[in-house]
Amino acid sequence: MSSYLITGATGFIGKRLVRSLLSQNHKVKIVSRKLIPEFDSVVFDFETDNLSKINLQGIDIIFHLAGIAHDLNNNHNDLGLYRKINVTSVIKLAKLALKAGVKKFIFVSSVKAGGQKLDSSVSSEDCQGMPEGLYGQTKREAELKLLDFSLNSKMFISIVRPALVYGPDLKGNLKLMLEAIAKGWFPPLPRVKNRRSMVHVDDLVDALQMVSKDSRANGEIFIVTDGKAHTSRELFEAMCYVLGKPIPNWSVPYFIFSLVAFFNSNMKQNIYKLLGDEYYSSEKIQSIGFKAKRSLREMNETSF
Repeated sequence: MSSYLITGATGFIGKRLVRSLLSQNHKVKIVSRKLIPEFDSVVFDFETDNLSKINLQGIDIIFHLAGIAHDLNNNHNDLGLYRKINVTSVIKLAKLALKAGVKKFIFVSSVKAGGQKLDSSVSSEDCQGMPEGLYGQTKREAELKLLDFSLNSKMFISIVRPALVYGPDLKGNLKLMLEAIAKGWFPPLPRVKNRRSMVHVDDLVDALQMVSKDSRANGEIFIVTDGKAHTSRELFEAMCYVLGKPIPNWSVPYFIFSLVAFFNSNMKQNIYKLLGDEYYSSEKIQSIGFKAKRSLREMNETSF
């Protein structure tokens, strides 16, 4: 059995990854800002603490999930903080890992690091557009520095870019959408043919472990999706299904959303995120054996 260190272990993805590894009888040490008594844990804050506090002796594999993601206001005054946590800490941890004899370092980035193609066609790992927001910019910066570091390092380094992640205990905008539908506040979305890439958290956990075991993943970036192009209406109906609510046979016309976006600039970006395209190819990781198993209507189900 291998010995793992997981940063961001108490987050949405981290919790599932820890449970999966423990179910396979691996040794797991977690890094968290608060003590988790039931686990071998290190209390650590990437904003204020020194990385030397983390003992990496005996660790075989690191999954680095920790980071700062909430750049809702895209405030460039926060660039220093984003860079410190999403870039500098990543590279310092990788260097410490190499020095301590860690065999593999898996960095969880984001599709936002690659940006979107201007023509809205499918984006792959080779299509490098403008990273989205401070989060995407700093994730991309960390990717580039890690790949450069890997060229002169014998440590296995791989980068995973998840698409929008769904599953039990949703976070962020998906959680807000689910709660609004549950309360009857969310409008039935129009049947537009937009394309959204998503992945169930359990499938992502499987992908992370698969990448860590495959020699072909060394020095590579992988986008992880469930391989399907979902529409926003499909997501809306799936949420109705898991909530046990009847699916409305009507929808708010698309032009209503267009009018709101036209007259309310503050809503424009939110409406684009809701009804626009964000479509990515996961053919690369599929080529080394990954295949998603979960569907949107299984978002409340988990294997761990």
